[in-house]
This record gives sequence, C-alpha cells and structure tokens, in this order.
Amino acid sequence: MENLDRLALHSITTKPWDLEIAVRMYREAGVRGISIWREAYEHRGAEKAKKLVQSVGLHVVSLVRGGFFVHPEPDERRLRIEKNIELIREASVLGAPHIVLVCGAHRNVHIDEARQQVEEGIASIVPYAEKEGVRLAIEPLHPMYAGDRSVINTLSEALDLCDVLRSTYLGVAVDVYHVWWDPALMGQIARAGASSRLFAFHVCDWKTPLDDMLEDRGLMGEGCIDIPRIRAAIDRAGFKGMIEVEIFSRRYWALDQNVWLSKIIEAYRTYV
Repeated sequence: MENLDRLALHSITTKPWDLEIAVRMYREAGVRGISIWREAYEHRGAEKAKKLVQSVGLHVVSLVRGGFFVHPEPDERRLRIEKNIELIREASVLGAPHIVLVCGAHRNVHIDEARQQVEEGIASIVPYAEKEGVRLAIEPLHPMYAGDRSVINTLSEALDLCDVLRSTYLGVAVDVYHVWWDPALMGQIARAGASSRLFAFHVCDWKTPLDDMLEDRGLMGEGCIDIPRIRAAIDRAGFKGMIEVEIFSRRYWALDQNVWLSKIIEAYRTYV
C-alpha cells in the first residue's frame, strides 16, 4: 500500500474549498504537496499564498496553468504571451519549480498553424523562465481537446517541441487522463526520462462512459487506466518528484470535501 510521502493535490481537485481551508485540510490528512491553480490565489496575491502554504508546511509542486497561445488575432496572442510572463514571475514568488502549460487551440485556427503558434509562444517565454529559474512543463492533452484546448496531444509531440526549442527549462507533464490510450506511451516516458524532461506526473482515472469531457474525471481505481503500469514506467524513467492528484468532477465537488479527501487518500494508497 502506497504511503503518502509523495502525494500532492491540485487545488482544483477540492474546488469548493478556499485555499486557506485546502492547505490546512491537506496537511492534516497527510498530503505533502500542493499544485496551486491561479484561480485559488489571485484574489490574495502570490506572496500571501506562499506564506499561507508555508505556514502549514506544504511543498508547492507547480503553478497551474499557463499556455493558451493559439488565437487568430496577433494582438490577442501577444497579450497571452504577456500573461504567461506574468505567471512565470508569480511562480517565482510562490516558489513553484514549474508551470504547467496547456498549449491552446482555436476553432478558427487550422491545426497546423495552431501548432506553429504554440511553438512560437513557448519560444517567446522560455528566456523569461530561464531568467526566473522556473521550468515549463508542456502537458499533452487527450485528442478530444484538439479543437478547443490543445493541439499538442501526445507525449511524442510535446517532447519534439522540447527538442526543437532546446532549453533545459522545458519539459513535460504526464497526466494519465490524457495519455493512457497512446500505444507509444511507454517508449515516450522512457525518452522523457533519458532526456531529463520528465517534470510532472498527474493521476486520476478515465470513467466509461464520460458524462462530461472536462468535469467527469474518475477517482483512481474506478476507471480503465492501468495506473500501476504507467507509474512503473515513470519510476523506471527516474522520476522522483511528487505524484499529483488532479481531478475535475462535478459529482465529487458536490460531496462533503472532507469525505472526498478521504476517498482520494484511500484510492491513492490502493491504486497508485
């Protein structure tokens, strides 16, 4: 049974809780780290959020989320790049070692052009990330999101971008929800480890059927993802970081969040 030494939660997983409540309840339950969604701290600022997390002894794993580089209008693309630069500064203040990048897509931008915009967008913010000492973790998203959220849909594509842009501050986040289906996954995880680009590992599960593409993720063990197999590949690739539970779920957000947190911990111990 898995201990909790490497367990981290994304703040969105317990969305009904304010950050102040979340960090206290996580720590009391034995959770060791937190990945902070910007929405959870923007009303209090990054500096206050950092002090809040430090006050309970949690480790900040990442800032979520940057990216969204794709848009048909050049002025809007520039604004989004500026926003990412601002997020890099906030990550530095928070002490977050990396920012997760959801790269973006748009229904009015052809997919080939969208991929080019993603490459240009990431290239434009890498120097700022290097200056602040904040890494950028490209998260490939499941192909069902290729029309509206991200045109980077496989781990291979994400690693190819890293190879093109050639920065040690650029790597990948592996989320089982998005990559479990990929027949090339095991080899690409090994590739990420060999190139020291494996920055993050996220777990949840894939329910069948899904009631909602975005907000019906499963708790580990209630879906069809072979999480132990993927975890073993992640371990073989040399990943030593926190294992992050990231679950968007209207049905679980509707629960008493203390009950929900206990379910997460039991599932983590059993299925991760």
